[in-house]
Amino acid sequence: MTSTPKKTLTLKQKPRTTDGTVTERQRSGARARQAQQMQRLREDATPSPEAAAPKAERSRPKPKLAAQPKKAPSGYASPSSKPARPPAPKRHHIEGPKIQAKFSAQRSDEFVIFAPCPLGLEEALATELIALGFAQVSQGRAGCHFMADWQGVLRANLYSRLATRILVQMSFAKIQNEDELYELAYQTPWENWFGAEQTLRVDTSAIRSPFQSLQYANLRVKDAICDRLRDREGARPDIDTVRPDAKVHVFLNEDSATLYIDSSGESLFKRGWRYDKGEAPLRENLASGLLALADWDPNSPLIDPFCGSGTILIEAAWIALGAPPGIWRPFHFERLRHHDARAWQDLKAEAHANISTTIEVPLIGSDLNPAAIQAARSNMARAHLPADTIRFEVCNALDIQPVAAQGWIVTNPPYGERLDDTDTEFWSDWAAHLKRNFSGWSVNVITSDLEIPSKLRLKPNRRFPLYNGPLDCRLFNFQMVAASNR
Repeated sequence: MTSTPKKTLTLKQKPRTTDGTVTERQRSGARARQAQQMQRLREDATPSPEAAAPKAERSRPKPKLAAQPKKAPSGYASPSSKPARPPAPKRHHIEGPKIQAKFSAQRSDEFVIFAPCPLGLEEALATELIALGFAQVSQGRAGCHFMADWQGVLRANLYSRLATRILVQMSFAKIQNEDELYELAYQTPWENWFGAEQTLRVDTSAIRSPFQSLQYANLRVKDAICDRLRDREGARPDIDTVRPDAKVHVFLNEDSATLYIDSSGESLFKRGWRYDKGEAPLRENLASGLLALADWDPNSPLIDPFCGSGTILIEAAWIALGAPPGIWRPFHFERLRHHDARAWQDLKAEAHANISTTIEVPLIGSDLNPAAIQAARSNMARAHLPADTIRFEVCNALDIQPVAAQGWIVTNPPYGERLDDTDTEFWSDWAAHLKRNFSGWSVNVITSDLEIPSKLRLKPNRRFPLYNGPLDCRLFNFQMVAASNR
Protein backbone atom coordinates (compact mmCIF):
# COMPACT_ATOMS: atom_id res chain seq x y z
CA MET A 1 0.00 0.00 0.00
CA THR A 2 1.50 3.34 -1.08
CA SER A 3 1.34 6.23 1.38
CA THR A 4 0.43 9.78 0.40
CA PRO A 5 3.47 12.02 0.63
CA LYS A 6 3.16 14.63 3.41
CA LYS A 7 2.91 18.28 2.43
CA THR A 8 5.71 20.55 3.50
CA LEU A 9 5.71 24.29 4.02
CA THR A 10 8.09 26.11 1.67
CA LEU A 11 9.05 29.77 1.77
CA LYS A 12 9.49 31.46 -1.56
CA GLN A 13 12.33 33.88 -1.92
CA LYS A 14 11.44 37.45 -2.86
CA PRO A 15 12.29 38.22 -6.53
CA ARG A 16 15.52 40.10 -7.03
CA THR A 17 16.52 42.55 -9.75
CA THR A 18 19.57 42.21 -11.95
CA ASP A 19 21.65 44.29 -9.50
CA GLY A 20 20.73 41.96 -6.62
CA THR A 21 18.29 44.25 -4.79
CA VAL A 22 14.94 42.98 -3.52
CA THR A 23 11.92 44.15 -5.45
CA GLU A 24 9.50 46.15 -3.23
CA ARG A 25 6.18 44.47 -2.66
CA GLN A 26 3.38 46.18 -4.56
CA ARG A 27 0.27 46.67 -2.38
CA SER A 28 -3.18 47.24 -3.73
CA GLY A 29 -6.62 48.00 -2.38
CA ALA A 30 -7.20 49.30 1.18
CA ARG A 31 -3.69 48.40 2.34
CA ALA A 32 -2.22 50.45 -0.48
CA ARG A 33 -4.36 53.48 0.41
CA GLN A 34 -3.36 53.18 4.07
CA ALA A 35 0.34 53.00 3.17
CA GLN A 36 0.02 56.06 0.95
CA GLN A 37 -1.76 57.90 3.76
CA MET A 38 1.04 57.15 6.22
CA GLN A 39 3.66 58.24 3.67
CA ARG A 40 1.92 61.57 3.16
CA LEU A 41 1.73 62.13 6.92
CA ARG A 42 5.49 61.49 7.23
CA GLU A 43 6.23 63.90 4.40
CA ASP A 44 4.08 66.59 6.04
CA ALA A 45 5.98 66.17 9.29
CA THR A 46 9.33 66.88 7.46
CA PRO A 47 9.91 70.62 6.79
CA SER A 48 10.21 71.31 3.11
CA PRO A 49 13.03 73.48 1.68
CA GLU A 50 10.42 76.07 0.87
CA ALA A 51 9.25 76.19 4.48
CA ALA A 52 12.89 76.62 5.63
CA ALA A 53 13.48 79.51 3.23
CA PRO A 54 13.49 83.08 4.53
CA LYS A 55 10.17 84.85 4.73
CA ALA A 56 11.10 87.24 1.94
CA GLU A 57 11.71 84.38 -0.42
CA ARG A 58 8.48 82.67 0.51
CA SER A 59 6.60 85.84 -0.21
CA ARG A 60 7.68 85.93 -3.87
CA PRO A 61 4.94 84.99 -6.34
CA LYS A 62 5.17 81.42 -7.52
CA PRO A 63 4.93 80.45 -11.16
CA LYS A 64 1.60 79.04 -12.12
CA LEU A 65 1.63 75.31 -12.67
CA ALA A 66 -0.61 73.27 -14.82
CA ALA A 67 -3.71 72.09 -13.03
CA GLN A 68 -3.28 68.64 -11.53
CA PRO A 69 -6.04 66.11 -11.85
CA LYS A 70 -7.98 65.61 -8.62
CA LYS A 71 -7.42 62.37 -6.80
CA ALA A 72 -10.29 60.09 -6.17
CA PRO A 73 -11.50 60.13 -2.53
CA SER A 74 -9.81 57.45 -0.50
CA GLY A 75 -12.14 57.36 2.50
CA TYR A 76 -9.45 58.71 4.85
CA ALA A 77 -9.04 62.15 6.34
CA SER A 78 -6.99 64.66 4.46
CA PRO A 79 -3.30 64.83 5.49
CA SER A 80 -3.79 68.28 7.07
CA SER A 81 -6.54 67.13 9.51
CA LYS A 82 -6.49 64.44 12.19
CA PRO A 83 -9.24 61.88 12.41
CA ALA A 84 -12.12 63.30 14.50
CA ARG A 85 -12.58 61.74 17.93
CA PRO A 86 -16.04 60.93 19.17
CA PRO A 87 -17.18 63.58 21.67
CA ALA A 88 -16.72 62.58 25.30
CA PRO A 89 -20.01 62.06 27.15
CA LYS A 90 -20.89 65.16 29.13
CA ARG A 91 -23.11 65.45 32.17
CA HIS A 92 -26.25 67.39 31.39
CA HIS A 93 -26.00 70.98 32.60
CA ILE A 94 -28.79 73.47 32.80
CA GLU A 95 -27.77 77.10 32.64
CA GLY A 96 -29.40 80.46 32.56
CA PRO A 97 -33.07 81.05 33.25
CA LYS A 98 -34.19 77.46 32.64
CA ILE A 99 -33.83 76.55 36.29
CA GLN A 100 -33.96 79.00 39.17
CA ALA A 101 -33.48 76.97 42.31
CA LYS A 102 -33.53 77.80 45.98
CA PHE A 103 -31.02 75.94 48.13
CA SER A 104 -30.51 75.51 51.88
CA ALA A 105 -26.99 74.76 53.00
CA GLN A 106 -26.05 75.81 56.53
CA ARG A 107 -27.57 74.98 59.89
CA SER A 108 -27.85 78.70 60.61
CA ASP A 109 -30.31 79.09 57.73
CA GLU A 110 -34.04 79.47 58.14
CA PHE A 111 -35.56 76.36 56.57
CA VAL A 112 -38.88 75.75 54.94
CA ILE A 113 -40.22 72.63 56.66
CA PHE A 114 -43.08 70.33 55.79
CA ALA A 115 -44.63 68.21 58.53
CA PRO A 116 -46.99 65.57 57.08
CA CYS A 117 -49.79 64.20 59.24
CA PRO A 118 -52.84 61.91 58.90
CA LEU A 119 -55.55 63.35 56.69
CA GLY A 120 -57.97 65.35 58.79
CA LEU A 121 -55.44 66.49 61.41
CA GLU A 122 -54.06 69.47 59.46
CA GLU A 123 -55.84 72.13 61.54
CA ALA A 124 -54.93 70.44 64.81
CA LEU A 125 -51.28 70.16 63.68
CA ALA A 126 -51.20 73.86 62.73
CA THR A 127 -52.51 74.75 66.20
CA GLU A 128 -49.84 72.56 67.79
CA LEU A 129 -46.99 74.08 65.75
CA ILE A 130 -48.12 77.62 66.60
CA ALA A 131 -48.24 76.65 70.28
CA LEU A 132 -44.66 75.36 69.97
CA GLY A 133 -43.60 78.81 68.76
CA PHE A 134 -42.95 78.14 65.08
CA ALA A 135 -43.41 80.91 62.51
CA GLN A 136 -45.30 81.16 59.22
CA VAL A 137 -47.40 78.04 59.85
CA SER A 138 -49.71 77.22 56.96
CA GLN A 139 -51.98 74.25 56.37
CA GLY A 140 -51.59 72.06 53.32
CA ARG A 141 -52.97 68.76 52.17
CA ALA A 142 -52.10 66.11 54.78
CA GLY A 143 -49.62 68.36 56.54
CA CYS A 144 -48.37 71.84 57.39
CA HIS A 145 -45.53 74.09 56.28
CA PHE A 146 -43.61 76.28 58.71
CA MET A 147 -40.27 78.05 59.13
CA ALA A 148 -37.53 77.18 61.62
CA ASP A 149 -33.77 77.06 62.05
CA TRP A 150 -31.96 73.75 62.66
CA GLN A 151 -32.54 73.97 66.40
CA GLY A 152 -36.24 74.28 65.58
CA VAL A 153 -35.99 71.11 63.49
CA LEU A 154 -34.78 69.26 66.58
CA ARG A 155 -37.58 70.75 68.71
CA ALA A 156 -40.26 69.80 66.19
CA ASN A 157 -39.06 66.19 66.16
CA LEU A 158 -38.98 66.07 69.94
CA TYR A 159 -42.30 67.75 70.73
CA SER A 160 -44.78 67.24 67.88
CA ARG A 161 -47.45 64.67 68.77
CA LEU A 162 -49.37 64.90 65.49
CA ALA A 163 -46.72 65.09 62.73
CA THR A 164 -45.66 61.92 60.93
CA ARG A 165 -42.16 63.24 60.17
CA ILE A 166 -40.23 66.50 59.80
CA LEU A 167 -39.00 67.12 56.25
CA VAL A 168 -36.43 69.91 55.80
CA GLN A 169 -36.43 71.54 52.36
CA MET A 170 -33.01 71.48 50.70
CA SER A 171 -33.91 72.82 47.25
CA PHE A 172 -36.82 73.82 45.06
CA ALA A 173 -37.16 74.70 41.37
CA LYS A 174 -39.55 74.81 38.47
CA ILE A 175 -38.69 71.88 36.21
CA GLN A 176 -39.99 70.38 32.99
CA ASN A 177 -38.23 67.03 32.59
CA GLU A 178 -36.06 64.40 34.25
CA ASP A 179 -32.82 66.10 33.12
CA GLU A 180 -33.76 69.26 34.97
CA LEU A 181 -34.67 67.14 37.99
CA TYR A 182 -31.20 65.57 37.82
CA GLU A 183 -29.58 69.00 37.62
CA LEU A 184 -31.54 70.29 40.61
CA ALA A 185 -30.46 67.30 42.68
CA TYR A 186 -26.85 67.64 41.49
CA GLN A 187 -26.66 71.32 42.43
CA THR A 188 -28.03 70.76 45.94
CA PRO A 189 -25.20 70.85 48.55
CA TRP A 190 -25.76 67.40 50.05
CA GLU A 191 -22.16 67.20 51.27
CA ASN A 192 -23.07 69.64 54.06
CA TRP A 193 -25.36 66.97 55.50
CA PHE A 194 -24.03 63.52 54.57
CA GLY A 195 -21.31 61.86 52.52
CA ALA A 196 -20.00 58.67 51.00
CA GLU A 197 -19.37 57.16 54.42
CA GLN A 198 -23.15 57.02 55.03
CA THR A 199 -25.91 55.00 53.39
CA LEU A 200 -28.68 56.63 51.40
CA ARG A 201 -32.31 56.10 50.50
CA VAL A 202 -34.42 58.23 48.11
CA ASP A 203 -38.22 58.23 48.06
CA THR A 204 -40.42 60.04 45.53
CA SER A 205 -44.06 61.08 45.68
CA ALA A 206 -46.08 63.18 43.27
CA ILE A 207 -49.38 64.92 42.62
CA ARG A 208 -50.33 65.53 38.99
CA SER A 209 -46.72 65.11 37.86
CA PRO A 210 -46.26 64.87 34.06
CA PHE A 211 -43.46 62.33 34.48
CA GLN A 212 -44.45 58.92 33.19
CA SER A 213 -42.32 56.96 35.66
CA LEU A 214 -41.79 58.01 39.26
CA GLN A 215 -39.35 55.12 39.59
CA TYR A 216 -37.18 56.64 36.85
CA ALA A 217 -37.42 60.09 38.47
CA ASN A 218 -36.36 58.54 41.75
CA LEU A 219 -33.39 56.89 40.02
CA ARG A 220 -32.30 60.19 38.44
CA VAL A 221 -32.27 61.95 41.81
CA LYS A 222 -30.32 59.09 43.41
CA ASP A 223 -27.76 59.17 40.58
CA ALA A 224 -27.40 62.95 40.84
CA ILE A 225 -26.74 62.83 44.58
CA CYS A 226 -24.19 60.03 44.18
CA ASP A 227 -22.51 61.82 41.24
CA ARG A 228 -22.15 65.05 43.22
CA LEU A 229 -20.61 63.31 46.20
CA ARG A 230 -18.28 61.29 43.97
CA ASP A 231 -17.16 64.43 42.11
CA ARG A 232 -16.45 66.29 45.35
CA GLU A 233 -15.26 63.55 47.67
CA GLY A 234 -14.07 60.76 45.40
CA ALA A 235 -16.66 58.17 46.43
CA ARG A 236 -20.39 57.65 46.36
CA PRO A 237 -22.65 56.45 49.19
CA ASP A 238 -24.11 52.97 49.29
CA ILE A 239 -27.86 52.53 48.93
CA ASP A 240 -29.78 51.04 51.86
CA THR A 241 -33.56 50.92 51.58
CA VAL A 242 -34.11 49.37 55.02
CA ARG A 243 -32.00 51.26 57.58
CA PRO A 244 -30.27 54.14 55.77
CA ASP A 245 -28.28 56.86 57.48
CA ALA A 246 -29.74 59.59 55.27
CA LYS A 247 -33.16 59.76 53.63
CA VAL A 248 -34.05 62.16 50.82
CA HIS A 249 -37.67 62.79 49.88
CA VAL A 250 -38.60 64.10 46.43
CA PHE A 251 -41.98 65.74 45.88
CA LEU A 252 -43.13 66.45 42.33
CA ASN A 253 -46.16 68.32 41.06
CA GLU A 254 -47.20 69.50 37.62
CA ASP A 255 -44.34 72.02 37.18
CA SER A 256 -41.88 71.87 40.09
CA ALA A 257 -39.75 69.66 42.31
CA THR A 258 -38.92 69.97 45.99
CA LEU A 259 -36.10 68.00 47.61
CA TYR A 260 -36.15 67.34 51.36
CA ILE A 261 -33.92 65.71 53.94
CA ASP A 262 -35.92 63.55 56.32
CA SER A 263 -34.73 64.59 59.76
CA SER A 264 -36.92 62.07 61.58
CA GLY A 265 -36.05 58.66 60.17
CA GLU A 266 -38.75 56.27 61.29
CA SER A 267 -42.20 57.83 61.42
CA LEU A 268 -42.79 60.00 64.45
CA PHE A 269 -45.83 57.98 65.49
CA LYS A 270 -43.35 55.25 66.45
CA ARG A 271 -42.69 56.48 69.98
CA GLY A 272 -40.74 53.36 70.91
CA TRP A 273 -43.15 51.79 73.40
CA ARG A 274 -45.89 50.04 71.42
CA TYR A 275 -44.88 46.46 70.65
CA ASP A 276 -48.22 44.83 71.48
CA LYS A 277 -51.06 45.81 69.18
CA GLY A 278 -54.75 45.08 69.28
CA GLU A 279 -57.06 43.95 66.50
CA ALA A 280 -57.62 47.47 65.12
CA PRO A 281 -54.71 49.58 66.39
CA LEU A 282 -54.61 53.35 66.12
CA ARG A 283 -51.32 55.00 65.29
CA GLU A 284 -50.04 57.08 68.15
CA ASN A 285 -50.25 60.45 66.36
CA LEU A 286 -53.83 59.70 65.30
CA ALA A 287 -54.68 58.84 68.92
CA SER A 288 -53.24 62.20 70.01
CA GLY A 289 -55.19 63.82 67.19
CA LEU A 290 -58.44 62.37 68.52
CA LEU A 291 -57.72 63.90 71.93
CA ALA A 292 -56.97 67.25 70.28
CA LEU A 293 -60.14 67.23 68.15
CA ALA A 294 -62.20 66.16 71.16
CA ASP A 295 -60.81 69.19 73.09
CA TRP A 296 -59.85 66.93 75.96
CA ASP A 297 -58.77 68.85 79.05
CA PRO A 298 -55.75 67.09 80.62
CA ASN A 299 -57.14 68.09 84.04
CA SER A 300 -60.35 66.13 83.46
CA PRO A 301 -61.08 62.37 83.65
CA LEU A 302 -60.78 60.26 80.51
CA ILE A 303 -62.34 56.87 79.83
CA ASP A 304 -61.84 54.51 76.88
CA PRO A 305 -64.38 51.67 77.19
CA PHE A 306 -62.90 49.83 74.15
CA CYS A 307 -59.24 50.50 74.97
CA GLY A 308 -57.59 47.59 73.10
CA SER A 309 -53.82 47.92 73.54
CA GLY A 310 -54.22 51.26 75.33
CA THR A 311 -52.89 53.69 72.73
CA ILE A 312 -55.34 56.55 73.39
CA LEU A 313 -54.87 56.42 77.16
CA ILE A 314 -51.05 56.17 77.02
CA GLU A 315 -50.94 59.17 74.71
CA ALA A 316 -53.24 61.00 77.12
CA ALA A 317 -50.94 60.13 80.04
CA TRP A 318 -47.93 61.58 78.21
CA ILE A 319 -49.91 64.75 77.47
CA ALA A 320 -50.97 65.10 81.11
CA LEU A 321 -47.39 64.57 82.30
CA GLY A 322 -45.94 66.95 79.71
CA ALA A 323 -43.68 64.20 78.34
CA PRO A 324 -42.49 64.93 74.77
CA PRO A 325 -43.38 62.07 72.42
CA GLY A 326 -39.83 61.85 71.02
CA ILE A 327 -38.03 61.73 74.34
CA TRP A 328 -37.16 58.01 74.21
CA ARG A 329 -36.50 57.37 70.52
CA PRO A 330 -33.62 57.97 68.06
CA PHE A 331 -33.77 60.29 65.03
CA HIS A 332 -32.02 60.45 61.68
CA PHE A 333 -30.62 63.92 62.30
CA GLU A 334 -28.33 62.27 64.86
CA ARG A 335 -26.61 60.41 61.97
CA LEU A 336 -26.02 63.46 59.79
CA ARG A 337 -22.69 65.24 59.47
CA HIS A 338 -21.80 67.89 62.04
CA HIS A 339 -24.58 66.81 64.40
CA ASP A 340 -24.32 68.85 67.59
CA ALA A 341 -24.78 66.09 70.15
CA ARG A 342 -24.30 68.52 73.05
CA ALA A 343 -27.11 70.82 71.90
CA TRP A 344 -29.40 67.82 71.41
CA GLN A 345 -28.64 66.47 74.89
CA ASP A 346 -29.28 69.91 76.40
CA LEU A 347 -32.65 70.08 74.64
CA LYS A 348 -33.66 66.67 75.96
CA ALA A 349 -32.43 67.50 79.45
CA GLU A 350 -34.64 70.58 79.49
CA ALA A 351 -37.60 68.45 78.38
CA HIS A 352 -36.90 65.84 81.09
CA ALA A 353 -36.84 68.55 83.74
CA ASN A 354 -40.36 69.67 82.81
CA ILE A 355 -42.01 66.22 82.96
CA SER A 356 -44.37 65.79 85.89
CA THR A 357 -44.09 62.69 88.03
CA THR A 358 -47.76 62.06 88.81
CA ILE A 359 -51.18 62.49 87.22
CA GLU A 360 -53.98 63.76 89.41
CA VAL A 361 -56.90 62.90 87.12
CA PRO A 362 -58.18 59.33 86.56
CA LEU A 363 -57.44 57.61 83.25
CA ILE A 364 -59.47 54.42 82.81
CA GLY A 365 -59.41 51.80 80.08
CA SER A 366 -61.51 48.66 79.74
CA ASP A 367 -61.90 45.84 77.25
CA LEU A 368 -63.64 42.48 77.17
CA ASN A 369 -60.49 40.76 75.90
CA PRO A 370 -58.01 39.88 78.69
CA ALA A 371 -55.17 39.61 76.15
CA ALA A 372 -55.81 43.21 75.07
CA ILE A 373 -55.63 44.42 78.67
CA GLN A 374 -52.35 42.54 79.18
CA ALA A 375 -50.95 44.17 76.03
CA ALA A 376 -52.06 47.59 77.28
CA ARG A 377 -50.27 47.08 80.60
CA SER A 378 -47.09 45.94 78.81
CA ASN A 379 -47.19 49.01 76.55
CA MET A 380 -47.71 51.27 79.58
CA ALA A 381 -44.60 49.84 81.25
CA ARG A 382 -42.50 50.37 78.08
CA ALA A 383 -43.81 53.96 77.94
CA HIS A 384 -42.04 54.60 81.29
CA LEU A 385 -45.36 55.09 83.12
CA PRO A 386 -45.91 53.81 86.67
CA ALA A 387 -48.38 50.95 86.97
CA ASP A 388 -50.98 53.15 88.69
CA THR A 389 -50.95 55.89 86.02
CA ILE A 390 -53.76 54.24 84.03
CA ARG A 391 -56.36 51.84 85.39
CA PHE A 392 -56.74 49.02 82.86
CA GLU A 393 -59.39 46.40 83.58
CA VAL A 394 -61.34 43.62 81.89
CA CYS A 395 -64.85 45.01 81.82
CA ASN A 396 -67.94 45.31 79.62
CA ALA A 397 -68.53 48.77 78.18
CA LEU A 398 -72.10 48.58 79.51
CA ASP A 399 -70.76 48.32 83.07
CA ILE A 400 -68.41 51.32 83.04
CA GLN A 401 -69.48 54.05 85.45
CA PRO A 402 -68.46 57.73 85.48
CA VAL A 403 -65.86 58.85 88.03
CA ALA A 404 -66.85 62.54 87.98
CA ALA A 405 -69.74 64.78 87.06
CA GLN A 406 -67.98 65.77 83.83
CA GLY A 407 -65.33 64.17 81.71
CA TRP A 408 -64.45 62.73 78.31
CA ILE A 409 -64.93 59.41 76.57
CA VAL A 410 -62.62 59.01 73.57
CA THR A 411 -62.72 55.59 71.99
CA ASN A 412 -62.21 53.42 68.94
CA PRO A 413 -65.07 50.90 69.31
CA PRO A 414 -65.28 47.63 67.40
CA TYR A 415 -66.76 47.86 63.93
CA GLY A 416 -66.60 45.95 60.69
CA GLU A 417 -65.00 42.55 61.24
CA ARG A 418 -64.68 43.15 64.98
CA LEU A 419 -68.44 43.52 65.43
CA ASP A 420 -71.37 42.31 63.38
CA ASP A 421 -72.74 45.28 61.45
CA THR A 422 -76.26 44.00 62.12
CA ASP A 423 -75.78 44.04 65.90
CA THR A 424 -77.87 47.16 66.48
CA GLU A 425 -78.98 45.91 69.89
CA PHE A 426 -75.51 46.52 71.36
CA TRP A 427 -75.41 50.11 70.09
CA SER A 428 -78.88 50.80 71.39
CA ASP A 429 -77.99 49.43 74.84
CA TRP A 430 -74.72 51.42 74.94
CA ALA A 431 -76.50 54.65 73.99
CA ALA A 432 -79.07 54.08 76.74
CA HIS A 433 -76.24 53.46 79.21
CA LEU A 434 -74.50 56.69 78.19
CA LYS A 435 -77.65 58.79 78.46
CA ARG A 436 -78.54 57.30 81.83
CA ASN A 437 -75.09 57.54 83.46
CA PHE A 438 -72.85 59.99 81.56
CA SER A 439 -74.92 63.15 81.42
CA GLY A 440 -72.56 66.13 81.07
CA TRP A 441 -69.80 64.06 79.46
CA SER A 442 -68.31 64.54 75.99
CA VAL A 443 -68.41 61.25 74.05
CA ASN A 444 -66.09 60.98 71.03
CA VAL A 445 -66.21 57.93 68.77
CA ILE A 446 -64.00 57.23 65.74
CA THR A 447 -65.46 54.70 63.33
CA SER A 448 -65.61 53.75 59.67
CA ASP A 449 -69.31 52.88 60.15
CA LEU A 450 -70.99 56.12 59.13
CA GLU A 451 -74.33 54.82 60.41
CA ILE A 452 -73.20 54.80 64.04
CA PRO A 453 -75.19 57.97 64.97
CA SER A 454 -78.42 56.40 63.74
CA LYS A 455 -77.60 53.13 65.50
CA LEU A 456 -76.95 55.03 68.72
CA ARG A 457 -79.97 57.24 68.09
CA LEU A 458 -77.80 60.20 69.00
CA LYS A 459 -77.29 63.40 67.07
CA PRO A 460 -73.61 64.29 66.70
CA ASN A 461 -72.58 67.74 67.80
CA ARG A 462 -69.55 67.68 65.44
CA ARG A 463 -68.00 65.26 62.99
CA PHE A 464 -64.43 65.20 61.66
CA PRO A 465 -63.37 63.27 58.53
CA LEU A 466 -60.28 61.19 59.31
CA TYR A 467 -58.34 58.23 57.96
CA ASN A 468 -57.29 55.34 60.16
CA GLY A 469 -54.73 53.85 57.79
CA PRO A 470 -56.69 53.12 54.60
CA LEU A 471 -60.09 53.32 56.36
CA ASP A 472 -62.24 56.37 55.69
CA CYS A 473 -63.50 57.24 59.17
CA ARG A 474 -65.36 59.90 61.11
CA LEU A 475 -64.82 61.17 64.61
CA PHE A 476 -68.31 61.82 65.99
CA ASN A 477 -68.71 64.07 69.02
CA PHE A 478 -71.82 63.66 71.18
CA GLN A 479 -72.62 65.93 74.12
CA MET A 480 -74.56 63.74 76.53
CA VAL A 481 -77.74 65.17 78.02
CA ALA A 482 -79.95 63.05 80.23
CA ALA A 483 -83.20 61.76 78.70
CA SER A 484 -82.61 63.26 75.25
CA ASN A 485 -81.58 62.19 71.78
CA ARG A 486 -78.40 64.25 72.03
